[in-house]
Amino acid sequence: MNIVLLGLNHKTAPIELRERLAVAPHELEEATRSLVQAPGVLEGMILSTCNRVELLTSQQPDAPHLLEFIGDYFSIEPKLLSPHIYEYRHEEAVRHLFRVACSLDSMVIGEPQILGQVKSSYLAARSAGAIRGHLDKVLQRAFVIAKRVRTETQIGTSSVSIASVAVELARKIFGSLEEKKVLLVGAGKMSEQAAHHLMNHGAGAVLVANRTYERAEQMAQRFGGRAIRFEELYSSADQADIIITSTGSARPVFRREHAQYFMQQRRGRPMFFIDIAVPRDVDPEVNKLDGIFLYDIDDLQSVAGSHLKARGKEAEMAEAMILAEVNKYQRRMHALNVTPEIVRLQQSAEQIRQAELRRVAGRLQTLSAEQQAAVEALTRGLINKFLHQPVQAIKAAASEGNAAAVDAIREAFGGHSVDGDDEDWD
Repeated sequence: MNIVLLGLNHKTAPIELRERLAVAPHELEEATRSLVQAPGVLEGMILSTCNRVELLTSQQPDAPHLLEFIGDYFSIEPKLLSPHIYEYRHEEAVRHLFRVACSLDSMVIGEPQILGQVKSSYLAARSAGAIRGHLDKVLQRAFVIAKRVRTETQIGTSSVSIASVAVELARKIFGSLEEKKVLLVGAGKMSEQAAHHLMNHGAGAVLVANRTYERAEQMAQRFGGRAIRFEELYSSADQADIIITSTGSARPVFRREHAQYFMQQRRGRPMFFIDIAVPRDVDPEVNKLDGIFLYDIDDLQSVAGSHLKARGKEAEMAEAMILAEVNKYQRRMHALNVTPEIVRLQQSAEQIRQAELRRVAGRLQTLSAEQQAAVEALTRGLINKFLHQPVQAIKAAASEGNAAAVDAIREAFGGHSVDGDDEDWD
């Protein structure tokens, strides 16, 4: 039950590095399967979002450092990653996981998307057979505490997302979105959220492009906009004042030559790209063109910072709830440390054996030294056989994180059970 979490996020690494480690949703299951095949990794999950890539694992004590896996899997030199990587172990790893699930570590505190992303990663790991025991229980508690934080604090009130921050940035640039034409590239959740905020702020017309035309049509109908086929993207994009793009493409959708064409068609009128995809949809070279203004997901931090103070008190309440849950986890891990319990069982059995031998010592005096050694070996063997099954059972229960079973075995042999406050972990 050696939990290790290794990762990088928007606070520790630039987008140029994060996008090299990004795992697309359809690749997540296979990547997780590769993770648990790494030496010493017992269970694992990969969380890959626009703001972070994290590996959560349960490892053997002598497992190689996870940087070796990252370097091999993503074909990147570990020394390039080291300055940007954070690592947490044991209860600190659990605390970080809880904070992430509760959106306390997000670019925008309280944003609602991250919990769904953690659940998607969990389902991919379950599907890959990468989560079977202890991590499963830890993640289930993460979902419970995240729900409590949402319902018992106001941290999600007037919820802001990366998409809404992107729209706010566009408003600051234009002053007003009235009559501004907007092109959404990618018909996923984030694009839909952006469309909601744009319409609420008076956007004049919304165009939607997606590789699946039917999805683009569905979204365009919901907002009274117009769908365009993806193959018509480059011939139509110059109509838009603002392009918000969040596809899952591994390569840039918009390159310098595309932007040059758009500006020629627009006769110099400015054009704003808001790229909320990782890997990025817009080549950074686009930003060097006159009249083009490009903002990627890291640029959104300046806007996101304005939301932090308003949620300070609610975040403090959430942190206290997480601390209490981590303390429960620590007590549970202490309860599942069964080595002292096994030693106590063995010592108790040995004391009983010695007492019985002393009780019949008078009758054993007539035995030869060889016969007395045989009696000694026989009684030791009986004790070992008697203890074998309960010792194996308590080890198995502990390795699976099954505190209830550990308690049952403890009580059967006169031990003490886990504090009842922690029963919700079982």
